[in-house]
Amino acid sequence: MEELPSEKLPSAKEIIAKGKVDIKVKRSGVLQFQEFTVKKGMSPAGEYPYLFIDKFVDLGALIRIAEEIQLPITAKNGAVFPKGKTSKDFAHLLKK
Repeated sequence: MEELPSEKLPSAKEIIAKGKVDIKVKRSGVLQFQEFTVKKGMSPAGEYPYLFIDKFVDLGALIRIAEEIQLPITAKNGAVFPKGKTSKDFAHLLKK
């Protein structure tokens, strides 16, 4: 897997507060900024936030982003969570 140029990504709480984030991803061999929006999913522990993009994104890129931001991500070709985490680990982020 080819490493993308390092960029400073906002924290999970900043992304949730803003409701979206632009992230550089490789699609079809080209580096592009793509907008990911924050959506809410349901789990037994309550609602949890995840990033959503309505496009196909390389699975390796989704894993990289999930690990860097520490939020789950869903795209047309699948959903990924940061290593060792499940939906219940993110439910507290939406509680006020």
